[in-house]
Amino acid sequence: MTTTRTVKEKMLFDHCTWDDDYKAITQDIRRRLVKLAQCSPSTYTAVLMQGSGTFGVESVLTSVVGPGEKVLLCTNGAYGDRQVEICRHAGVAWRQYAEPYDTIPSAAKVEAILDEDPSITHVSMIHSETTSGLLNDIEAVARVAKAHGKTFMVDAMSSFGGVDIPVEDWGIDFLVSSANKCIQGVPGFSFIIANTAALKASKGKARSLSLDLYDQWRGLEDGDGKWRYTSPTHVVLAFHKALEEMEAQGGLAARSGRYALNNRLLIARMGTLGFSTFLKDHQGPIITTFLYPDGTDFDFADLYAFIKERGYAIYPGKLTDEETFRLGNIGEIYVDDIVRVTELFALYMAERGLLEPACGTADVAEAIRRMDEAGTAVLAGAPAGVRLHA
Repeated sequence: MTTTRTVKEKMLFDHCTWDDDYKAITQDIRRRLVKLAQCSPSTYTAVLMQGSGTFGVESVLTSVVGPGEKVLLCTNGAYGDRQVEICRHAGVAWRQYAEPYDTIPSAAKVEAILDEDPSITHVSMIHSETTSGLLNDIEAVARVAKAHGKTFMVDAMSSFGGVDIPVEDWGIDFLVSSANKCIQGVPGFSFIIANTAALKASKGKARSLSLDLYDQWRGLEDGDGKWRYTSPTHVVLAFHKALEEMEAQGGLAARSGRYALNNRLLIARMGTLGFSTFLKDHQGPIITTFLYPDGTDFDFADLYAFIKERGYAIYPGKLTDEETFRLGNIGEIYVDDIVRVTELFALYMAERGLLEPACGTADVAEAIRRMDEAGTAVLAGAPAGVRLHA
């Protein structure tokens, strides 16, 4: 995601992994993450893991689900399917409960599966499934998992720090996220918020040396912030700065408010241009999947190049049975960015002769006026204290 210049500037300093100051930064990050997860440091801890978010997910699945244990994977998108692949490759016993990409996993169905299959010891699911932009109800599934005495794991890669997740209150045992999402750092490591008792119970279960979650935690604890293996020092410094900036900007409430506002504004303005959302329910505030406008010869690759040349990057669709593309609105993005990128959509469609068939007018100025009108209604409901501009 996009981040601030001040976060980027932190990467200009070359730090040594053994340095006490650097280890103190690592420990401060861990404390801040536990606090952001709304957990007590007496019962939860944070473990930093080299690599992308998928490394963190694989670390949890292959370290926590041991021999003779079995995980229920609740899936409704590509990232849930990736968990299936992780388990298949690592020899982790699993069962998949899959829903269509526009449907959230049902807590009632999870309960029925747990009642029917007592061999299941763990339950795992995605929170923000960015395949579609859908936000799953992890709270309801967590309640069912805990009522059945199961360990509950969540991939909150693109939602932690941007959506309220009271980890301890909901009974989440392991939550995985990444440095480069809602906290607005840069790519290079993932982190796991872990119930300390559940983490201790995983000792000796890991199927990988470098992804051994328990050993990684023990290394950080025993070394007072020293990573077991070489850490991405520049990324860690940037992430620490990003955490400080998030707190200074109003913390989780302000960030989640800004992201939600960005998302509502984006959907409202795109709607006037003839772009409807793929999801009809459970749309999350992180990323939105849009359908191609009806009645047009829409070319995503051509659109992508047009938008990129003018300073913005957008995402292709991740669905196999629908023609879609995706727009993310997290990171260092404000109302001005949403306005500008949607104006670029209007300009592109006018230049390609798509504007009139999509929204009923060939006049760019009129299309932008309609977007502004739709946006005004959204901005009128902006939460107090949310910054509208960079």
